Amino acid sequence: MNEPTPSPRTRVAVVFGGRSGEHAISCVTASSVLRAIDRTVYDVVPIGITRAGRWVLAADDPDRWQLADGKLPEVGEAEGPTVLVPLDTTTRAITVLEPGEVPRAFADVDVVLPLLHGPYGEDGTLQGMFELADVPYVGSGVLASAACMDKHYMKVILAGAGIPVGPYVVVQARRWERQPDEVRADVEELGWPVFVKPARAGSSLGITKVHGPADLDQAIEAARRHDPKVVVEAAIAGREIECAVLESPDGGAPATSLPGEILVGSDHDFYDFEAKYLAEGTVGLTCPAELTDVQVHRIREVAARAFEAFGCEGLARVDFFLDGDEVIVNEINTLPGFTPVSMYPRMWQATGLGYPELVDRLLRLALNRRTGLR
Repeated sequence: MNEPTPSPRTRVAVVFGGRSGEHAISCVTASSVLRAIDRTVYDVVPIGITRAGRWVLAADDPDRWQLADGKLPEVGEAEGPTVLVPLDTTTRAITVLEPGEVPRAFADVDVVLPLLHGPYGEDGTLQGMFELADVPYVGSGVLASAACMDKHYMKVILAGAGIPVGPYVVVQARRWERQPDEVRADVEELGWPVFVKPARAGSSLGITKVHGPADLDQAIEAARRHDPKVVVEAAIAGREIECAVLESPDGGAPATSLPGEILVGSDHDFYDFEAKYLAEGTVGLTCPAELTDVQVHRIREVAARAFEAFGCEGLARVDFFLDGDEVIVNEINTLPGFTPVSMYPRMWQATGLGYPELVDRLLRLALNRRTGLR
C-alpha cells in the first residue's frame, strides 16, 4: 500500500469492524461514511479490525463495505497489513507491520472516527485506549460510553436523573445459575410478554420477545450467548420513537432533531436484527414522525436531558416508547448506525443537516474538544 503524501488536510482514521457481533453492521456504517466524507477537507485512513481483533489497513472503497444482495461485509484476515496505533502521548503515527519488512511509520493521525458498534468499541474500551494516547476521537468518553452500553446501569442513571424508564429485572450470571426459580418469579411479576436482552449488546442481537414462562429459560440462554448479564424488560404498549442528539459546538445545550418513528410490519414480532438491516419493505421508518407539537417538544426535551445526564459528547440517539403524551426512554446509543437505512442521519436530514455536513460537524467537535480526563 502506498505511503500517504504530505497534505494540509486533516487526517482521519476511520476505524470499523471489530470483535463484537455487530462487526458487519460496523462495516456497512463505514461504507456510508467513506462515501460521504469530504475528501477536499480530510485525508482518510481506513482501519479495519478483524473478528479476531487484528488492526489492518483496509480498502478505501465504499463499495467493498456496503450491504449488497443481503450479504454482510467482513474485515478478513487477509485484508491488509497489520497496523499499530499510538499508545502514548509522544506520537500520533500509525505504524505498519508487513512480513519480512522493518516496521514503518505510515501516517500521523489528527482525529479518529470510531464506527464500531457493541462491545470492544462502543463500550468505553476503545475510548480508553485513545484517552491513553491523547488522540482526539468522535463521540462520548469512557464513562458515558460504558454506562450507555450497559442497559442495566443506563436505566439506573436515567432513573436517578428523574427520566422515566420501564419496569425491568436484571439477571446476573451467578443468580441465574444458583437461584433460577427466584429469577423466574421476579420476571413473572413484570407480566407477559417480556423482552429478554443481553445487557451489553446492540443491533437487537440476542433479543427475544417471550409470551409466557415456558419460553423464558431458552430466551435467557440465548441472550447469555452475547453477554452473561441479561436484562428482562416488561413490554410497553406505545409507539417507537427516536430522536437524534448532537453536541453543541459552543458548549451550549445539545441540539436535537425532529423525531422519527419505527413502524414494524406484521412479518416481524418486533424491531429485530433482520427487520433493521435485511428486511426491505417490511419496516417503515417515518421521519419526521406524525406527532403533536406537545409530543415533539417533550421528546426533544427528554432526549437532551438524557444526553446531559450521562455527560455524552458528540452524538447519541435516544429511543423512546410514546403512550399519548407520556415518554419512556428505552435506551441511548452513543454510536448509532450510519448505514443507508439508519435513523440517526435520516432524522438530521429531515431537520436540515445533511449527511456530509453531519460527518464534518462530528469531526470538528472532536478536534475542538480537549483530550485527557473527560
